Amino acid sequence: MMNPFKMLGDVNAMRKQAAQIQKALEKEEIEGRDGNIRVLMSGNQQVKTVEIDGVPNEQLKRAFNDAIKRSQQVAAGILAQLSKNFQS
Repeated sequence: MMNPFKMLGDVNAMRKQAAQIQKALEKEEIEGRDGNIRVLMSGNQQVKTVEIDGVPNEQLKRAFNDAIKRSQQVAAGILAQLSKNFQS
């Protein structure tokens, strides 16, 4: 029989570890270049800068962040469904 208090402790430990990973990813910067286009994003997939010919483009930055957020929501939904099916 599973000890519910141990399970709760395991969940808390996983949450702390996830928070540490999130903080570490926020500090990372990844740059992509193709011709005259430069994209800079954080390790947690937040677009920080989109430049074309050295000129920042805020509208493209917002569009990229919106698309990334939506893709993460879709992935989370699929994972939740798979997890639910796995537990059944």
